[in-house]
Amino acid sequence: MFNKTKKFYISCIGLILICIMLFACMSGCNGCVGGKMDPDDYAKVTNPVTNRQDVIPTHTATNNEGTSPTEVILVDNPINFEELTALNPDLYAWIRIPNTAIDNPVAQSSNSDQNFYLHHNYLGNYEFAGTIYSQRHNTKYFIDRVTVLYGHNMLNGTMFADLHKFSDEDFFEENDTMYIYIDGHILTYEIFAAYEYDDRHILNSFEFHDDEVYEKYLQDCLSPQYSNSIVREGTTLGVEDKILTLSTCTNYNSNRRFLVQGVLIKDEKTR
Repeated sequence: MFNKTKKFYISCIGLILICIMLFACMSGCNGCVGGKMDPDDYAKVTNPVTNRQDVIPTHTATNNEGTSPTEVILVDNPINFEELTALNPDLYAWIRIPNTAIDNPVAQSSNSDQNFYLHHNYLGNYEFAGTIYSQRHNTKYFIDRVTVLYGHNMLNGTMFADLHKFSDEDFFEENDTMYIYIDGHILTYEIFAAYEYDDRHILNSFEFHDDEVYEKYLQDCLSPQYSNSIVREGTTLGVEDKILTLSTCTNYNSNRRFLVQGVLIKDEKTR
């Protein structure tokens, strides 16, 4: 009788542990590995970029009268988009944030599932960690007033886990730049805010084509009403600005999101 009871309790404990592991893998962004690009594929589509100070302004200065801009200087794009789209036509951009592990392709699903890449890797195969992605609410050209990219907060530090580094004031102050590469352009964003937010769908919740709505939204971004908010001192935003919002889960509440936001400050044409 004792042995049967003991086996029963052991079986129950085992079942509980299995349930906990399954919950950890399915509860948003915790507990799973994966999500990194294959090293061989990474090497094919990227060129080494060791110092982002090599970025050259799109235009040189105008003359004193300001009437005749000089020739546009084309710079090298570190991403080989021919190779990238050969891997998967849904891959259309690349995001890189210095001093983080965020150095990833960006996808947008071409099928009916807007969130296909929530749990599919850069090749389109099932993988819990997914891929950094946007929905079709946004174009692929980062010309919308607000573009939102989504990524898991993986415990192994992949995908958008390192966004949480920006909740540290020292790290935030020392790291103010992120880059988006698309075919023909390098886009530079100045990071101006990092804060927790609710789980509303931002692009469905605001009529960004309305100047008054957009201006009010921008002011709210500069004075978030949520915990752990950090805003870069001296930042000003206007309706002509384009915002990139990076969204991931918090570490403790599935109904909250952690956002890092940047404003476009440079658009360089590439060869």
